[in-house]
Amino acid sequence: TDEIMQQEIRPLVAVDIIEQLHRQFAILSGGRGKDGAPIITFPEFAGFSEIPDDDFLNVVTYLTSIPSLEAASIGFIIIIDRRRDKWSAVKASLTRIAGAFPGNLQLVFVLRPSRFIQRAIADIGIKLYRDDFKMKVPIIMLNSVSDLHGYIDKSQLTRELGGTLEYGHSQWIHHRTAIENFAMTVKTTAQMLQNFGTDLAETELPNDVQCTEELLSSHTDHHSKLKDELKLAVKQGATLLTCIREPVTRSANSKLSPDELENVATVERLLAQLDETEKAFDQFWTKHHLKLEQCLQLRHFEHDFREVKLTLDNLMETQAGFADIGDSVTRVENLLKEQKHLEEKGQEPLEKAQSLALHGEQLIQNNHYAVDSIRPKCVELRRICDDFTNETKKKYDILGKSLELHKQLDKASQWCEAGIYLLASQAVDKCQSQEGAETALVEIEKFLVTAKEHQLSNPKEFYNQFDMILTPEIKANAQRIVQKLEDVQEMFDKRQVSLKKLAAKQTRPVQPVAPHPESSPKRASPKITRPATVENTSYHSQVRRRGPAAQNGNHALVNMQGIPFFFFHVCLVNTNCLPFLSFSHIINELIETERVYVEELQSIIEGYASEMDNPNLVHLIPSALQNKKEILFGNLPEIYDFHNRIFLKEIENCIENPELLARCFLKRKEDLQIYEKYCQNKPRSEALWRQCGDSIFFQECQRKLDHKLSLDAYLLKPVQRITKYQLLLKEMLKCSKNSEGTAELEEALATVLDIIKSVNDSMHQIAITGYEGDVSELGKLLMQGSFNVWTDHKKGHNKVKDLARFKPMQRHLFLYTKMLLFCKKREENTDGHEKTASYSFKNSLKMSTVGITENVKGDNKKFEIWYNGREEVYIIQASSVELKNTWISEIRKVLTGQLEACR
Repeated sequence: TDEIMQQEIRPLVAVDIIEQLHRQFAILSGGRGKDGAPIITFPEFAGFSEIPDDDFLNVVTYLTSIPSLEAASIGFIIIIDRRRDKWSAVKASLTRIAGAFPGNLQLVFVLRPSRFIQRAIADIGIKLYRDDFKMKVPIIMLNSVSDLHGYIDKSQLTRELGGTLEYGHSQWIHHRTAIENFAMTVKTTAQMLQNFGTDLAETELPNDVQCTEELLSSHTDHHSKLKDELKLAVKQGATLLTCIREPVTRSANSKLSPDELENVATVERLLAQLDETEKAFDQFWTKHHLKLEQCLQLRHFEHDFREVKLTLDNLMETQAGFADIGDSVTRVENLLKEQKHLEEKGQEPLEKAQSLALHGEQLIQNNHYAVDSIRPKCVELRRICDDFTNETKKKYDILGKSLELHKQLDKASQWCEAGIYLLASQAVDKCQSQEGAETALVEIEKFLVTAKEHQLSNPKEFYNQFDMILTPEIKANAQRIVQKLEDVQEMFDKRQVSLKKLAAKQTRPVQPVAPHPESSPKRASPKITRPATVENTSYHSQVRRRGPAAQNGNHALVNMQGIPFFFFHVCLVNTNCLPFLSFSHIINELIETERVYVEELQSIIEGYASEMDNPNLVHLIPSALQNKKEILFGNLPEIYDFHNRIFLKEIENCIENPELLARCFLKRKEDLQIYEKYCQNKPRSEALWRQCGDSIFFQECQRKLDHKLSLDAYLLKPVQRITKYQLLLKEMLKCSKNSEGTAELEEALATVLDIIKSVNDSMHQIAITGYEGDVSELGKLLMQGSFNVWTDHKKGHNKVKDLARFKPMQRHLFLYTKMLLFCKKREENTDGHEKTASYSFKNSLKMSTVGITENVKGDNKKFEIWYNGREEVYIIQASSVELKNTWISEIRKVLTGQLEACR
């Protein structure tokens, strides 16, 4: 039965009944009546009565299906030629035609038998049996073809009927077969193009160059083959058209019959369909081929980017390894050579990177589809090039400073050595005279002038000039040289003092002793003082003065004007601040984020959901997504309609009257329950997204919307929004403590938290498995949560009772107004994604037959639920005393409500 149902129902074609058509017991010559009615002729056929009913019905059905609907609606004219036959044959023909003719009849002409006796019998028979034929149209009995010419023009009758219409049955069959073959070719070709287009649309773009090149080559070859098929089909149609028009082409006096004209129109229409199909296919192929070429360009770009970036990263790593700034002039000069070599080595990769970035920008300018992937890479390439250039410049600056420093230190050291040599070379005996002392003084003064030439007049300035680039080793060396400079300067100072005394007053000769630098008086070296590091302690002191409220992580945050964020924090908690300002600020934030939220919902509905009905994009939608819009989007249109038409306008009215805000939430409590339905559908939506999220359809929609994030991120917006309300309401409560409207705000907050709890509970409820009943019949879900559970059955075996008493079970409880369900929580991985919780049903207790014991000895977190007069006892341990008390309170309310209902 399934196979029969799946078989394609198609009309008869000539090739199906080719043998029956060749027997020529019925023909459609192409002639027409005066009003354009098609003529079907039943020529003389000896074995007409022996033709099987199926063969007769198939031929007649096929012949009536050939004329156009307009011509067929006029009605068919039937000519039955039985001039050489008997009345019995006439009767049999009329009976068969009346019972099996599928078309609309207009007239029936019968050329009666020509023999006298049979003609007389026919005249009598037609009068007697006319009603038996059950024909609602006139049956006209004709004696000869001349009589027929009075009803139908000769030009519409074949030569056998005394007309002039040219008709060749074999040629007619050939034309019909060719036309139907061509129609099948057109249909097959269109299906091939459609299938190929679907394959192209569903093809995932490869992630590497080779696969992309292979895919491009494969699709191009397939496209070329299909184009060849198209050309052959067009050529076949043109040839067929020429054959049909051949009589007119051969003779100017010839005219095509109406049926032949319809054949011409049919072939021309099929050729037009082919042309339209080819144009549509070419247009689609142009776009697809462009995308494949752009994909290949992207893969080449990504491949080149990886290679260039790897080279640049190695270059940056090598550069980062050049941390040495040298400890001598020679070493620094070698480092500068190495830096120069590295710069030259990096020139080629840098040029490649710049060229690749320029190529990427050209791709962007050419409207490449992967702009969001190309632009960051171009930015990254330029950033690395700039980092390398800047780091190279910085290295040169540091090494230049280091070279200058070591040259200065070398000159200073040489100057000290030269000074020591000068002091040692001044003979003491020559300095005893006034002239000798004055000469020595002049030598010292000339030498001290050279200290200014080497900028060594102030050793502290010399040290501080290079302080930022000094390593500990170089610092020690610099300190040693500076100390040496100070010691040599001290030696010169003392020598000058002595020589000035000798120049002013002669003293007795003394034993000449050559001075040595080692014998110079020792003293403690003056400590080199540096400017104290300036620290801005005022801010931290302010934080300390303000206490812990201001220090709780907020001192590191500043707003756009540079004001520390703790200022705003203090304004929120300090009672001296004006609450109205903060309250107004929060309301403005609520309204602005609400407007953004509504705009985002609108973009999802118009940019994604509505596009699923766009006929231009239907071919891009994967089959797994067909007719599943409601699963993917849930009741998102309902949420958008509520916020856009009602809720946004109501909270916008609160700008001037902030005290009305809480009433908006209280008033719309029932409306906000729509989020429960959305969240319940979310797992199904996410599963469908994981299956179809990478389709070209979603990529095209995201591109049109210019969204940075994909659809799944926007489908989380309703879940995020319902939780955002309670955060904003909490902030409002902080700003309006002990003020008018606080009670309404607390009630509004409780309302939103209740909605969130209801949503959360419903999300757990839909994950219950194995429960044979309908959870919707259990009443409202009041509480749900996980507990340790012990069971005790009085009727059970003692060992089983003991084991059950001391071995707790992890159970997730669902408290309804009519039933308490015990489930086991299970977590399963779904397709490599986050774990999904489910709750396997284990047991249930009717709330109408349970009792409760609030306190269990030895543990204030436990309570008992007993069933059927304590035949079954369940000891339940909560994670906290507060949770236990909350559950006991809810269970008490249920039991109390049942008691009141019974009363």
